[in-house]
Amino acid sequence: MTISAMTRRTTLALGGGAALAAGLGIRPSLALETVRQGYQTNMWGMPTYYLLKSGLMEKHGLKYEEFAVPSGNVTMQQQVARQVDLGTYAGPTVAIGHDKGGLIAIAMIEYVGKTARVTARKDLGITKVEQLKGLKVANQSGSSTGNIFVDQIAKGAGLNKGDYQEIRMDVNNMVSAMAAKTVDAMVTVEPYNAIAEAEGLAVTLVDFYSFDKMPVFMMATPEFIQKSPDTIVAYLKAWLEVAKDFKDNSAKVTQVIGDFYKSKGYTMSPDVLKTAISRVEVQPGWPADIKPYLQKHAEILLSEKKIAAIPDWSKALRTDFLAKAGA
Repeated sequence: MTISAMTRRTTLALGGGAALAAGLGIRPSLALETVRQGYQTNMWGMPTYYLLKSGLMEKHGLKYEEFAVPSGNVTMQQQVARQVDLGTYAGPTVAIGHDKGGLIAIAMIEYVGKTARVTARKDLGITKVEQLKGLKVANQSGSSTGNIFVDQIAKGAGLNKGDYQEIRMDVNNMVSAMAAKTVDAMVTVEPYNAIAEAEGLAVTLVDFYSFDKMPVFMMATPEFIQKSPDTIVAYLKAWLEVAKDFKDNSAKVTQVIGDFYKSKGYTMSPDVLKTAISRVEVQPGWPADIKPYLQKHAEILLSEKKIAAIPDWSKALRTDFLAKAGA
């Protein structure tokens, strides 16, 4: 098994997208903007990766450039710098992104609480989070999983910062660190948990789902929304078809995502890959409990002075675009 950094930027040649569109008999609308799409290379970003590689963007007349990064907080930073138009991340990062750059959620696209886990080296015989006291824990500092682990899971187990040694690390480097025994535990997401478990390196102490279902949002810069709201609607129409494929066309979904990880040097059995994918629930929508959920995370961030103010959710959440896409 080779663990690669996967941090470089990858860009789609737009001519290839145009050729595919022509092959499908599609005439892209000249009014639609090219989408600069950011996504994580972990399983949270794979529904977005599937969107880009499935032909659904071209079907709806959309061209794109892709920006692959290790975690969503990096995409958020790119958006704040206006280097990327659209990107995905979870609730805490939504509040930070709106606070730092006025970023706006255009849809809740998936739940990933089952993909995020706290795991420990199997040889240590650890079974509970509280047993991490004094140990080295790999954590993607500043990410949504990192914040939820520190603020909710670790504190809930009686562990404050300083009770364990936090090793700041990209999620895609954690399995190799665990294999080398340079860390004792890791806070990471799929497919890295499934890989570590299949290799006999790690055991799960807890998944995030019982603490937080972890909705992931598609975020947009306000400038991109203002420039082409029609692009946003067409884009979300493609997302509704992504959700249908995850439900009804698992063979195609597994093939596309499997090819991505294979290209990055990962060796995963079909069963391990299916397990990792099954822990993502793709459900574009606006559930009624989203505002209270985001409010709770924003209050935590405000108390820790990570944001300057609670977002005005009437401005930070745009529910109208998805309603138009589904009409």
